[in-house]
Amino acid sequence: MFSVLAPSGHSSTCRLQLFTADGVRPVAVVTQAAGEGMGLTNAVEAFAGAVWERYCPDEELPPVWVQRQLDAAGSARLTDFQRVRFAEARRYRPLGPRWSRITPEQLEALVGMPVATDRGDGYVPRPEEPEPQLVFGEFAVVRLARPRPFREPACMPSGVGWRRWVYQILPRREARSCCWYHGGDWHAVSEMALKVLKHAQEQEVAAEDMEDFAVAHAAAAGAGRWQSEALATLFSVSDAIQPASGGGYVNGQHRAQALLEAGVRRTVVLWFVPAS
Repeated sequence: MFSVLAPSGHSSTCRLQLFTADGVRPVAVVTQAAGEGMGLTNAVEAFAGAVWERYCPDEELPPVWVQRQLDAAGSARLTDFQRVRFAEARRYRPLGPRWSRITPEQLEALVGMPVATDRGDGYVPRPEEPEPQLVFGEFAVVRLARPRPFREPACMPSGVGWRRWVYQILPRREARSCCWYHGGDWHAVSEMALKVLKHAQEQEVAAEDMEDFAVAHAAAAGAGRWQSEALATLFSVSDAIQPASGGGYVNGQHRAQALLEAGVRRTVVLWFVPAS
C-alpha cells in the first residue's frame, strides 16, 4: 500500500506494484478503489512524483506509469488499465499527463511477468481522523473551479475558461458517444438532483443515506440507467463533485467539465466541513 499527501491536503492511498530491472526505467502499476482519498485521476502527478522520489530518486525520468481506478460495482464507466505519459518532467514533478488504454497482455509484456489487477489483500486502512460533517448543497455551476480533465482534446478540451459563459447562454443537451461523462443530459440530472436535495432536506436525510434516497427517487421517476447512475454519483459521499477548499477539486472534475460544457446553471456538490 502506498500513501501520499494529495493536493487536496488529505492523505490518499493506492496499491503500488513497482517493477524494476537493470538498465531500464521502472514500471509503476497502481490500483485504487473508491474511498481511498483523492482519486488517481485527479492526483496522478502527485502520486507519480511521490513514487519517483521515494523509490527511484536517481532516475532521470519518472517511472513508466500505469494505473487503474476501480469504480463501484455495476458502473457503466470503464475500469481498464491506463498508460499515462507525461509531456515533461522536472525533478520529481511529472507534468502534462495524457492517458491511453493498455491491455492486460500489453501490460504483462511491458513488465515481463503477470500483474495483479485488483486492489489486493494487503490494504491497510488510513489512520482514522476526526470525521468531518458531510453537507450536500446547491451550487452555481459557472462558479466551479477550472477543471483539468485527462481526456483527449476532442472529448474534453482542458479548462473551459471563458467558454463557460457562452455555454450558459447556448446550453447543450445532446448526448455524445465519446465517454461516459458526455453520455446523457446533465440538465435533466441536475434538475432532478435539486428536487432530491429539497425533499431530503425536508425529511432530514443524512448525507450517508443520500445516494440511496436519490436512487429511489430516480426509480420512481422512471429515469433511465445513465441518468440514474449520474444522479447517484452526485449524492455519493465517495464520488460526489467536491470542490477543494483552496481551489480545484477533491473529486468530480470530469463531471464538472461536462456540466460546464452543457451550460447547466445549478447542480449539487458535496462539502466536507471539518469537525470542530
